[in-house]
Amino acid sequence: MSATARLLFTQSFIKPTTSASIRSQLALPNNKFSWARSASHYTASTFKADFDNEFHKDNGFHKHHQHNKMGKRQFNGKPGKFRKKQKKVVVASEGSPEEVLLHDINALLETLTVADVVDEGATEAQAEAKPEVEKVEGEEKAEEKTEDKEDAETKQELLAQGTEIEAEVLSLSSTGDGLARQKGSNSNHIYVVPFTVPGDVVKARVYRHVPQDGYSHADFLEVLTPSPLRDDSRIQCKYFAKCSGCQFQMLDYSEQLKHKRSIVVKAYKNFSNLSPELVPEILDTIGSPLQYGYRTKLTPHFDGPPGGNRRGFKKPMEEMPPIGFTPKGLRKVMDIEDCPIATDAVRAGLKAERERMSKEFASYTRGATILLRESTKRVPKPADGSEIAVPDLKPGVLSTPIVTPAADGSYTDFKTCITDNNATSTEYIDSFIFQNPAGSFFQNNNSILSPFTDHIRQHILPPSLPEGAKPIKNLIDAYSGSGLFTITQSSLFPGGSIGIDIADKSIDFARRNARLNGLDESQCKFIAADAPKLFESVAQLDADETVVVLDPPRKGCDASFLRQLMQFAPRRVVYVSCNVHTQARDVGVLVRGRVGDTFGEAFVDPTEGEKKMSRYVIESIRGFDFFPQTGHVEGVAILNRVDE
Repeated sequence: MSATARLLFTQSFIKPTTSASIRSQLALPNNKFSWARSASHYTASTFKADFDNEFHKDNGFHKHHQHNKMGKRQFNGKPGKFRKKQKKVVVASEGSPEEVLLHDINALLETLTVADVVDEGATEAQAEAKPEVEKVEGEEKAEEKTEDKEDAETKQELLAQGTEIEAEVLSLSSTGDGLARQKGSNSNHIYVVPFTVPGDVVKARVYRHVPQDGYSHADFLEVLTPSPLRDDSRIQCKYFAKCSGCQFQMLDYSEQLKHKRSIVVKAYKNFSNLSPELVPEILDTIGSPLQYGYRTKLTPHFDGPPGGNRRGFKKPMEEMPPIGFTPKGLRKVMDIEDCPIATDAVRAGLKAERERMSKEFASYTRGATILLRESTKRVPKPADGSEIAVPDLKPGVLSTPIVTPAADGSYTDFKTCITDNNATSTEYIDSFIFQNPAGSFFQNNNSILSPFTDHIRQHILPPSLPEGAKPIKNLIDAYSGSGLFTITQSSLFPGGSIGIDIADKSIDFARRNARLNGLDESQCKFIAADAPKLFESVAQLDADETVVVLDPPRKGCDASFLRQLMQFAPRRVVYVSCNVHTQARDVGVLVRGRVGDTFGEAFVDPTEGEKKMSRYVIESIRGFDFFPQTGHVEGVAILNRVDE
């Protein structure tokens, strides 16, 4: 290990947390459970263990991501002998927050390096006007200065954890965090500071270093000089800058949409492995009709009593626990009484559940997650014009429903909040009705689903077909879930729409939803299929007459699915994704027509006798803002098959 590496690995590290006030309460250097390590005992292996343990806990708003594994490479073979070189294993990018953040940091460092080179070039140009002797002396001094600077950077020690700095925010990462440099420092070391925007000068407290990647994490403490982009009067939540659910409440919504477009741009630059000319200009992000009061589902949680999680020992709670979400990087739950990005029904449900817990907390011996899911009962206006009666809304927990009349008066929606994971929730998108298990996945922003599904409807078919081409008649909805696209797009396909999923329960509810919307099997049917044989179930369809919609989970498509898709070769593909980074990775595979260079050599070419894999060209890419005030953006990419 080099001297620099030894220096970096022998720093003392403290358990990473984010809320500065709470962090100070958890610093327990004399406790046997203290997170501090002495330099003499800090090794590569202990660094790896600590780093793996400090992965951010799910904050209740978004799914948990797998952390990158880091640490010293293990010795292979016996002393004095060489182990046979193994083939490099290609691991597909998962688009994790850490991976995305590192791309943004490296890009920022490149711009800072270029700026330094430009400054040095200007100095050299001025030196050319001086006598040659002075120029030579200047060059020698410059070389000495450069060497001194390099030595200083090599020897530079990272700031002690807990150090407060003034940081100038230079850019905004795709994770929603500000990327800053210490003000007044000639170092290009980057500090990741949440709840900041470019142009802010803030006070921040360093709490964790990632030395192998050249950056550190710091808590946001206060704004010293606000950016022109910042307006704190926009903030509508008293927990903002503590709760990690939102990042952008200080930003104008138009600026949020611009940033989310840049997230999509960077995703295709960093993860698609495509040359720029193969990626069309990213279209503007379509905003949500509601920027607050839009979330139809929340999952606050609470911890069990201290000492009550030992095996065989049940300790009842002695007081009502904090119920809410986890601050960024912190494992202790933050008590949250209200969440303004949730719908009125969900906010009322949170209040009702907190009241229930204030009476029943003593019956709990362990922590739990509380489901809060909005459910709607739509009642048409009576033909005789009489008053609409309030329907039975069980199993909802609200004593009084949230009443929302239609703008034209044709119906009234009665909304309640469900807390039973196995109960059935009901949701409307225009005139379509969907029912699902309340605890299962369904899009959490109902306000954007109407323009979103309409956008898919307007673009699911090609604007024109080549002369002599067959018209598209069939829709395959892969990862169909409970039938969102299969049902809402069914009217466009005379050959019928087919939803495919590997989950039997999802297929059962999808069939139920088709019946609720008056669609028979000739118009809309669903198939439960094994993942390795997904397209065998639709082999009878003519690929020239078929469009495939993809809406995979955050991890994207796997190699087997992409291989099957390119061998089936539908004329058109519409790829919807909640993770634009894995979407970019998969779209790159479709454009190249090769799986192997992304997922490994085992998937490079079809074996003898197999159908050749088709490739695609991108027609358009754009984002949809399903989660205003946060750093998340959905992506829609539309591709057409290349006929060679």
